[in-house]
Amino acid sequence: MPSVMILIPSRMASTRFPNKPLADILGTPMVVRVLQQASKANVGEVYAAVSEQEVFDVVTQAGFKAVMTDPALPSGSDRIWQGVQRLMAQGVAKPDLIINAQGDEPLLPPELIADCVKAFADKPDADVVTFAHAITDESDINNPTKVKVVVALDGRGLYFSRSPIPYNAKQMWRHVGIYGYRYEALERYVAQEPTPLQKQEDLEQLRGLEIGLTYYVVPTVHEPIGVDTPADLERVKGLLS
Repeated sequence: MPSVMILIPSRMASTRFPNKPLADILGTPMVVRVLQQASKANVGEVYAAVSEQEVFDVVTQAGFKAVMTDPALPSGSDRIWQGVQRLMAQGVAKPDLIINAQGDEPLLPPELIADCVKAFADKPDADVVTFAHAITDESDINNPTKVKVVVALDGRGLYFSRSPIPYNAKQMWRHVGIYGYRYEALERYVAQEPTPLQKQEDLEQLRGLEIGLTYYVVPTVHEPIGVDTPADLERVKGLLS
């Protein structure tokens, strides 16, 4: 069995929703809720990769593990890579697989993390594993915050876009932003400067495609809700209560 490390990048300085990791969800900070969900997958150690001592303290007081990362890092991928390096410097074993679960999805289905590990066993040539669900809400098609993905017959991700793709499709697929990386794939990814398509679409995963990483996209029925605004937070509270 490959060794698996799950990291949840979390930072307070969100432009649309400051202090988001500590947003209260029925008495539990959001970052702790995500950690609770990720831990239910039971496939490896779970850590929050945080850039503020305040969040570190909340996570550890709730009984979870955290690692401090540089607040100036440009992306979640950089944050989890630095987190892994710092954990290894503390004596934690090097993982074969690194799973990046989003810190703003308090309803994260644990099954997605377990399915991610299984997909690497099924697809030995996969560098990165991620997910997509069939779009059922037509308003998502032209919503640039709902990223679309085009998938090859064998499951490889061909392209990701904020625009509706492919043209005139009867069924489009929305990307679900959970990523599993082989250690070497994440190492290659963070060593590369942001690429032209990544900057044009403002999508990190396009960097991986541009440098030749193989992304496999696993279909799922799960539609995790990302909390980008206070309105999203209220929606999550309503679903939980």
